[in-house]
Parts: sequence; structure tokens; C-alpha cells
Amino acid sequence: MSERVRGSVINVHNLGATVRLEDGRLVAAPIGDVNKNRAAYTRALDHKEATLPFDLVGKMVVLAQTRIDEVTPTTEVPALTDPSFEAQIAAYLKSTEEWAPPDRPQPFERHLVRKQHRAKFFESREA
Repeated sequence: MSERVRGSVINVHNLGATVRLEDGRLVAAPIGDVNKNRAAYTRALDHKEATLPFDLVGKMVVLAQTRIDEVTPTTEVPALTDPSFEAQIAAYLKSTEEWAPPDRPQPFERHLVRKQHRAKFFESREA
């Protein structure tokens, strides 16, 4: 019985390949499968972010024989927006508006000016 998993090829060597699965486990791919699918393994190794579908059998994986257009997500897609978090950020930014009055330099600029004056003081003491 095999389990469908996705992973990244991190090494191709004389005995096969090393694959890091999405859950962090390291597994081996046998040399026979690597030789049979050499182009796919090499391409995945060159593109570190690329993940391939594998069939996991014990602690070994073989490249899954899937159609090119088959998509097999292994984890849920994270939500890209969170209205409650956005509201918290807006409230924080609103509360910090008074820290940087529009008629004065921004706080980071004031900080850098103080550091420049302090650096000139120490430079004059060393000379």
C-alpha cells in the first residue's frame, strides 16, 4: 500500500536520490526510479521550490506516474486575508499617528539625526 505525498529533491547521487517531503521527513528514491525519470529529478533539483508527487512505500519513494494536469494538494491553501487581523493593524496604526506629527520629521529621521550628531562628537574627541 502506498501513500501519495509531495516532496522536493535535495540530492541526486550514485545510489538514487534524497527527497524532503512536505512534512519535513527525509526519504530515499531508488536508483532505478531516478534513472527511469532522470530528467524530472534533475529539473526538480535545479528548481529548489519545485515539488513533485511521489508514492511513499515504507521509507522509499518513487516518482508518481500522474498526468501533467493533475493537481494533488496536500495541505489547505492559507487564507490570504484575515479581516480581524486587518482591523487590529488599522487600529494600531491609528493609535500611532500622534507619534509622527505631519509638521515634524518622522521618528526614524530624528533618531538618525541624533546618531549623526553623537558620531560627530566622538569623532572630534578622537582627533
